[in-house]
Order: sequence, then structure tokens, then C-alpha cells
Amino acid sequence: MISLQQRTTRLFPLFLLLMVLNVHAEILNTATPSTIASSETPVEYHRGAEQTFLTFPEWFLVYSPAEYASYVKTHTPTDFPFLSHIHQFWHGYAAVYEATRKDYPFNFGYHVMIVVIGTSTTVEYTIRAIYEGLIGRLTELTQSGSLTEEDRYGAEVAQDYVDFIRVRPWYEYNFSSKLAGLWRTTFFGKDMLRKWERKYALSTEYLAKAIYGWMIKIASSTAYDPTAETTLVVLDRLPNNFSATLPLLKSLQILASGRVLVELPRYHAFMHYASTLAQQDVVFHEIAGNQDSILLSVLCSSANCILPVASRTLFVQDILTVPGNKRIVLTVPVASLASTLKMLATQGITLEHIYDY
Repeated sequence: MISLQQRTTRLFPLFLLLMVLNVHAEILNTATPSTIASSETPVEYHRGAEQTFLTFPEWFLVYSPAEYASYVKTHTPTDFPFLSHIHQFWHGYAAVYEATRKDYPFNFGYHVMIVVIGTSTTVEYTIRAIYEGLIGRLTELTQSGSLTEEDRYGAEVAQDYVDFIRVRPWYEYNFSSKLAGLWRTTFFGKDMLRKWERKYALSTEYLAKAIYGWMIKIASSTAYDPTAETTLVVLDRLPNNFSATLPLLKSLQILASGRVLVELPRYHAFMHYASTLAQQDVVFHEIAGNQDSILLSVLCSSANCILPVASRTLFVQDILTVPGNKRIVLTVPVASLASTLKMLATQGITLEHIYDY
């Protein structure tokens, strides 16, 4: 077990680094000529329509650590469903691949990136499942009942990591400082066998990820162009008092059609901005030059899953550590985004994410 973990953490980052460097996986602009011709967004700000689908696997690797962080606040990691999360990652990827393979150009760079991060996660989660199921379970049996300092420290770091990766790439997270903090803030006490086993497990994880992240950061800066932090959106009008409520919204141009071209933040912040605009009944006409479908995911229990008529369910996943709760991944037309968001809020359904392009 231990030798397998040591071999993998040494060799797999090198394998991943070579793949990224040799593929030169640049994200391609795949907007079709007909879309460009009818678009009011400047061509240089268009992004491929398939990317709203292909970003789901990336975001699953935020949701999975988030579920883990929530779980280990009150549980040891022993029974966390690592292997089932591997299945959910590849199931989600298969679903978005199927949704894009016929109607959208094949985005080679993005698919390579998904396979690389999926393979990496599969290896990591398999090792953790085996380790926690054997070594972790044995030392857990020696505990007096409460979580150790190390368990609590690991839970705090897990949550801090999730908060970070919602807005920044995972490889920028400072695992080195967390490794130092582990040895600086946890000392002797009861349940010594469990404490030292946790120190070993967390130290190995943080050290491996610190090295791994450093290598991926170098590889990404070599193989990829800098990622745009904003997106251009065509709205029917400007919202009221937006400088106070949406400070990062920039009005760029009043278009000949009377619509307005604005700049919005991407990623996690896009969801907040889009939801706020929807509450003012502002209509989206284009996002990054796209007028077709955009992907959403929502969280709900079986009691409150009445979805908007304009939506089409792509697939459903169980939230494995919260029985009865589900993630529903659906598409809506860009023009129906605002009305859909408003209806979800009215129904009390939690919006998990909007996958901008």
C-alpha cells in the first residue's frame, strides 16, 4: 500500500507534465461563420459553444472536494465514496461528450485537458480509497470517539482549498504552508496512533500536491495562453443601479439594435451576476458570442424538483453523502437564461453553477 502510494506520487506528475507539454492543448475558437455573422459580439471575444458543456468535468472537481470538505467536518474520511466520485466524473464527461459530438466541433484541446485531469483524479482517489479503507480504518478503531487535532486540521484545510479553487486554479493553492502548519499546530495528545497516522497521511498528500501543483503550473504556463477572466455579454438593457450592486459589470457599447454590450466576470462570479440581472428581468441575448444553449446545474431533493419548462435535463447525479439530494444538469437557451434563473429562485431550487463559455 505505502510503496504504491510513493511510486504513484513520484511518477504520475511527470507523466501528466509530459502529456500537457507535448499535446500543446490550446482551447480553440470554434464559433461557426453563421453564428459570427448574426452576432453583435466582436469576433475576437467569441468562445466555442461546446465549452459550456465541457467545463462541467472541471467543475465536478470543485464539487467533489466540496462534498469531501463538508463530510470530514463531522466524519473521518474512511467511508467517503471516493470510487463512486470517480464514476460520477466519467459519467458526467460521457454525458457532455455525447451532447456535443454531433452538433459542435470537436475541441481537441479541451478533451485532452479533461482526460488528463480525470486520469489524475482517478489515480488519486483510488489510492485514497484503498489507503483509507485499510490503514485509515485500522487507526480509526483505536480512537476514543472524537476527531483528532489532525482530523480537524485536515477538515479546515479541505474547506479552505474548496473556497480557493472556486476562484483560482487548484495548482496555485499553497499546500506547502499547510504542510508546515500541520506540524506546527498539532502536537501530542490522546489517540497517538491515529494522530501519527493522520500526520503521515496528510503530510504525504500535501507534499505530493505541492510538487504536483508546481509542475502543472509550469506546464500550464508553457502550453496554454492566459485564461480570460471576463466575458462579453449582450443584454436587452442595463440593470438599475448596477455600479452599486454589480461593481464588476462594465458597460461597453450601446448597439445599433438598442441592446447593450457589457463585460461580466467569468466562473463562480458569473452565476451571481447572472442571477442578479435575472431578478431585474434583464434578458440575455448573447454570451461570448453564443445564442444557443447554456449549461446549468441545480441541487434539489425529490420534494422540490419542478424544473423550468424551457430547460432540458442532460443527466442527474446523486449527492452521495446527502441521501435524497441530487444534482440535475440541464440546458436552457441563452435567451431563456434570465427567466429560468428567476423561476428556480421562486421554486426554492439551489442553483449550483452556470457554465459560461
